[in-house]
Amino acid sequence: MTIADRATPPQFHQSISEGVIPDPLHLFHVFSSFEVGGQQMRFVKIANRLGRAYRHTVVAVDGNVDCLDRLDPELDVRVLSVPVAKGRLLSLGNLIRFRHALVSQKPDLLLSYAWGAVEWGLVNRIVPVCPHLHFEDGFGPEEAVGRQFRRRIWFRRAALAAPTELIVPSRVLESIALESWRFPEKRIRFIPNGIDCARFAAKPDPAVLRRQPGELLVGSVGTLRREKNFGRLIRTFASLPAEPACRLVLIGDGPDRPALEALARDLGISDRVTFAGQMLNPELAIGLLDVFALSSDTEQMPLSLLEAMAAALPVVATDVGDVRGMLTDDNRRFVVPRDDESAFTSAIKTLLNDATLRRRLGHGNRARAVREYDEAAMVTTYDTLFRSAVQGDVQGSRKRDH
Repeated sequence: MTIADRATPPQFHQSISEGVIPDPLHLFHVFSSFEVGGQQMRFVKIANRLGRAYRHTVVAVDGNVDCLDRLDPELDVRVLSVPVAKGRLLSLGNLIRFRHALVSQKPDLLLSYAWGAVEWGLVNRIVPVCPHLHFEDGFGPEEAVGRQFRRRIWFRRAALAAPTELIVPSRVLESIALESWRFPEKRIRFIPNGIDCARFAAKPDPAVLRRQPGELLVGSVGTLRREKNFGRLIRTFASLPAEPACRLVLIGDGPDRPALEALARDLGISDRVTFAGQMLNPELAIGLLDVFALSSDTEQMPLSLLEAMAAALPVVATDVGDVRGMLTDDNRRFVVPRDDESAFTSAIKTLLNDATLRRRLGHGNRARAVREYDEAAMVTTYDTLFRSAVQGDVQGSRKRDH
């Protein structure tokens, strides 16, 4: 995408027509990690679409900036390294360094992402440098099975007190924030994820994935880490009958890859499992799949699922987060209890044996994605939110959106 292709806000075009080029708003983003993941890719989509209306400073707490190459090179993006002392207890040295970084950068808006960046809200509270929005997209493996650590609940309440707004992409997270974290409803904002549906509806490239004649492809997309539980998918695949012939495709990379490759070897199916690695253009491959399988222990509103829907795929998934509600009514019977591997196997088997059913579910999922999860609508919502936050009118923007 070039700078000419990107969507820019109406007020930007108005200023240009009046002969005035406004200074871009400076957004200061703090990620636990800037690895290739859901919340990072959402930021990439928004930043690329909004283009020159904003400039960005990105801090990755763990130093991982693998997602940087997904950003349009024409954007004004700076990566800022801020030393972080490791340890479980709150570090005064960390807080001082965080505060210094904020003061020196003088951003228009602070945006923090997930538990690993919550401390930045604390350093901006006493004497605020700028308005603050905090994003929660889900949980790591330590909280993946529904546990909420009391100390984290209390720290969130302290660090994210008024007037900070909490942004969530799923109704499940919204409920957790209301009922467990006790956030006031007026400070919680639900904004569903969106994708470029046309991109994933385009014809895929058959050369991207290896397929034997007559072979069906079961696949998934995501970072290969513990909470995604691709081991469950590999075990399920190993238990499928020999017919129809099929192959498992995992698109993505991550720390669990060696263990997953070993599991496939131990189960005697390594010759039928393709580890495709990270793809800059997953739309070239996703449409080649016959069945999309999501085996996670925890999700909220996964982008990979939206991409599969836009590619007109039928879905088998664990019943986590908002997954059931995202799919069509017809596809929901293939959303199974998280720990029921037998039901997961049975669902995949049913779809592999019924091409007509696969087509019907896939077409329904695509229609729903186009109707309800449009990327342009998401980008406009975030643009309005950012500008309203800078102007001190976040609550006003909420009223206008509704």
